[in-house]
Amino acid sequence: MVTSSHSHLWFLLLLCCSPAHYSFAQSSLESKDDVRRSDFPDSFFFGTATSSYQVEGAYLEDGKSLSNWDVFNHRQDTNGENGDIADDHYHRYLEDIEMMDSLGVNAYRFSISWARILPKGRFGRVNPTGVLFYNKIIDNLLLKGIQPFVTICHHDFPQELEDRFGSWLSPQMQEDFVHFAETCFKSFGDRVKYWITINEPNLFADMAYIRGRYPPAHCSQPFGNCSVGNSDVEPLIVLHNMLLAHAKATRLYRDHFQAEQGGVIGIVVNSFMFEPLTDSELDREAANRTLAFNVAWALDPLVFGDYPPEMRHYLGNDLPSFSPEERKIIKGSTDFFGLNHYSTLYAKDCRYSKCIPGWDRPIRGFAYTTEERDGVPIGDRTGMVKFFVVPAGMEKIINYLKERYHNEKPLYVLENGYSPPREQNVQVQDLLNDVKRIEYHTAYLSHLAKAIRNGADVRGYFVWSLMDNYEWAEGYGPMFGLHYVDRQTLERTPKLSALWFKSFLNNNGSSFRKKNVIASASGLKADQQVQL
Repeated sequence: MVTSSHSHLWFLLLLCCSPAHYSFAQSSLESKDDVRRSDFPDSFFFGTATSSYQVEGAYLEDGKSLSNWDVFNHRQDTNGENGDIADDHYHRYLEDIEMMDSLGVNAYRFSISWARILPKGRFGRVNPTGVLFYNKIIDNLLLKGIQPFVTICHHDFPQELEDRFGSWLSPQMQEDFVHFAETCFKSFGDRVKYWITINEPNLFADMAYIRGRYPPAHCSQPFGNCSVGNSDVEPLIVLHNMLLAHAKATRLYRDHFQAEQGGVIGIVVNSFMFEPLTDSELDREAANRTLAFNVAWALDPLVFGDYPPEMRHYLGNDLPSFSPEERKIIKGSTDFFGLNHYSTLYAKDCRYSKCIPGWDRPIRGFAYTTEERDGVPIGDRTGMVKFFVVPAGMEKIINYLKERYHNEKPLYVLENGYSPPREQNVQVQDLLNDVKRIEYHTAYLSHLAKAIRNGADVRGYFVWSLMDNYEWAEGYGPMFGLHYVDRQTLERTPKLSALWFKSFLNNNGSSFRKKNVIASASGLKADQQVQL
């Protein structure tokens, strides 16, 4: 452990004397190429991102009802980690907007708590106090020149809807979502110009209905040990209802709000990039198939009006079908694509070779994903089990989307971020001196800039996250924030990466000035420790 008396010298050496190149297998940072704000279009959005349950807290204040995540976390042993208080953004939003303003961002992505606006869904009234809260956020953002990017549903919704009809397993959820979206358009649409209907429907279907790690915790063997669920079928039904809900909300917006309000509406998917484990044709096919079973699963219907042919081939009648009327609604039902991208994995064919149980099934496209080849990780480890630092994956996944969808839709990278490996009794000083996060964003931004130079229509990049927060099934262990949040006092402290991002947005590139490093290091609490 480095003591505070030596921290300035150590930190300057670490920042200034890092190797210029790493091999792909040994480290994820392929280059230290300088990247600057001027490498991106003048109209480009640079922002930070959060979501309601992960930061707001105030879980039963001012008329809010219990959400699916409130009930889920209160029913299980989470070591006391939940979103009851989270980062207390509900009471500290003005402070947090000041933090954004100090960074110099021109956009902020956040989500609306469904349970705060419509505590009983369409079975009850709009909660005016909830509407007022988000009006205050939107108005204060605009006063700072920060454009709101608003996600309507980011994993959380009123538990009432789960109890009444099983939430996303039922087509009734489509009606409820459209009602919620309409409430948002009416309440906020005069000022919100960028709408995201649903965050990561592909990831939610996987985590909640294949693995059973998100509420309502449905799964079946060999994917998990849940009391209820069918991992082979339910995720397909859930995503089908989510896509139709998105399409119907988009139709409503276009028919009744878009002309007057002048905004755009889209959806965001989560996607790794996938590389073949070996040079064999089978593994190359497995990598392409895995992309289809992940990202194209959610996006193909919005562009082409149907699911990927790769999925139909392996899933057959288990994959739902769109009626002729639904096909008309869903085809072309997005103005842009949102992408949440963090990492890259290898893919291995499971049709003609033995794989771990679960990966050798149609729901996984008969492809196994892994982070290692011959015992060597694909990139540097982070604080998330499957997240490795592979910057070239950013360029490759964007190129995949550009080619599959003919570059016809603008793309926004709505999440990209780094969490350091978790260690016991780590000192706060080390969390604040987050050189690896700076290297991560610099490298990923460099590859993003290259993709744009090569013709990809990318129009924004959002750092996950503004501050450390509640990371769903992982709790507060992973720390993705540009700002450290003390879990006892909830005090926010800018990490070195916050100062780097500010410098980057001022077009100082990755050649971060030493005086900023020294200024950051001088105020650290060297003796404070955090249990992870």
